[in-house]
Amino acid sequence: MTNTVAIVTGGSSGIGRATALRLARDFSAVVVTARDAEGLASAADEIRAAGADALAIDIDLSEPEAAGLVVEKTRNAFGRIDALVNIAGAVPGIDLFDLTDAQWDMSLKLKFHGARRLTLKVWDALKMSKGAVVFTSGTGAEIPNSATAAIGTINAAIEALAKAFADRGLKDGVQVNSVSPGPIMTKRRQGLIEAAASARGITVELAKQKFLEQAGITRFGEPEEIAELMAFAVSPAARWMTGTVLRMDGGEVKSI
Repeated sequence: MTNTVAIVTGGSSGIGRATALRLARDFSAVVVTARDAEGLASAADEIRAAGADALAIDIDLSEPEAAGLVVEKTRNAFGRIDALVNIAGAVPGIDLFDLTDAQWDMSLKLKFHGARRLTLKVWDALKMSKGAVVFTSGTGAEIPNSATAAIGTINAAIEALAKAFADRGLKDGVQVNSVSPGPIMTKRRQGLIEAAASARGITVELAKQKFLEQAGITRFGEPEEIAELMAFAVSPAARWMTGTVLRMDGGEVKSI
């Protein structure tokens, strides 16, 4: 898609980085945001190597003014915005009875309010380009539990938010969907598995296997697999799909 610009939040690592690199094959420019300046710089280099222009914005989207700055810098650099992929925001996997108000607030500030504010700020540009938005939730929205209460609660809220934007998008010509990944093997997940192995006194491989058994799946997903789904969700091929939750989870969610 020539002369098209995508913004990917959380683009310095994991699913965000994989998505930014995948979109570099389809868009003429990709903007990546995160709080990791070094990771952003290397991601931007890889985007350029893939053939697209790149802009790295080191910013904390939990801050209220950040969304406006991202949109301003993107439009100053490229003049338009055609897609927004909201990925930023790791939520702590802490038991419901151990979560503090501060931890709830921290999780909501970045993943929920950060995505909400950025989508609001980018909306006028997307109305002009008839563009697309993707939110990122997760299977915890469908299978919440007390051990990871914030993850399930906030992912469910993200899916409801995406549907609310999709409803407005019918009037304004903006497509909005959400992608719900299952357990993905990122650096963060590897660290969590290693911590669990150490706490239980077992090997990392055994800890991985126990997690897979608990989730009822045969393997972890890869960031690149989710990136392909993100690319489809903002492509012309998906234009009649809006207000939909696209789940890729290896079969973790068994319900209809």
